Amino acid sequence: MNDKLNKIYSKMIRIRMIEQRIASFYEEQEMRCPVHLSIGQEAVATGVCSQLKDNDIVLSAHRAHAHYLAKGGNLKQMLSELYGKEDGCVMGKGGSMHLADLATGFYPAVPIVGSTIPIGVGVAFANKMKKNSNITCIFLGDGSTEEGVFHESLDFASLKNLNILFVCENNFYSVYSPMNVRQFKNRSVLNLAKSHGLQGKHGDGSSVMEVIKKTKNGINYIKKNNKPFFLEFETYRFIEHCGPNNDDNLKYRNKNEIDKWLRKDPIKLIEKYLMKKNKNFFLEKKKIIRKINLELEKSFNHAKKARFPTSKYLKEHLYG
Repeated sequence: MNDKLNKIYSKMIRIRMIEQRIASFYEEQEMRCPVHLSIGQEAVATGVCSQLKDNDIVLSAHRAHAHYLAKGGNLKQMLSELYGKEDGCVMGKGGSMHLADLATGFYPAVPIVGSTIPIGVGVAFANKMKKNSNITCIFLGDGSTEEGVFHESLDFASLKNLNILFVCENNFYSVYSPMNVRQFKNRSVLNLAKSHGLQGKHGDGSSVMEVIKKTKNGINYIKKNNKPFFLEFETYRFIEHCGPNNDDNLKYRNKNEIDKWLRKDPIKLIEKYLMKKNKNFFLEKKKIIRKINLELEKSFNHAKKARFPTSKYLKEHLYG
């Protein structure tokens, strides 16, 4: 178990360090696209994707970096995409919010709120028609559960018994709006999913071990029953909704609330656990970080030096 958790930790800290490096370089204004960073939410992406197979499919929305990386997406291609370069994962045309890596089963992210959900349902329905039993994992935010298409998609998925793992990352905010100004009191996303005939679980998205356990339960249910399953994990973004900075000066989040979630930092929680289980963990951590730093240096240098797409690519892959 410790070896598996060491690998999980390596993936989590790698995502955190990549996002922090993006934030530090963003002010250079060479990345000319909005970025929605996943700092604070690494446990959900890593824990869920660790239980998926290579041929399972993942779909995400505007905050896609962690999901892309956790599913095995190519880092150099991702960074080149943020820099708008030709060898980016979508040829420099999409930027941060349209990541894709078909080779690893990460289908193109779509930033319009809620739009990933029906697309993912369509992918799962196509797989069923092809008699393909692969799981389609759809990551969505709590804000998207307020869209009509959320209900339509869950109803269809339940009606057609599709192999879908819905994963709601509930970080309690839609940009600057907390839930109490958007939703009636005691509204439950999980209960909404159950009202459409889905089974599901609620969990702590700060604990990667809990995420793994609940994800295993969900995948086992899907495989046994050939029906969709819904997971809701409570999580928290540590910086602003869009951009590389801390925006606590805007006072839309209570300081006590922020402090509570910082104490539940998913990276610190798994580090604390591993330190108790492994007396050599501190040395292993230093090796892991050194290795990631070397990878980041090479990958960012590659992205910065890569060439921009020429005009001949402007009309490729466009459909009207």
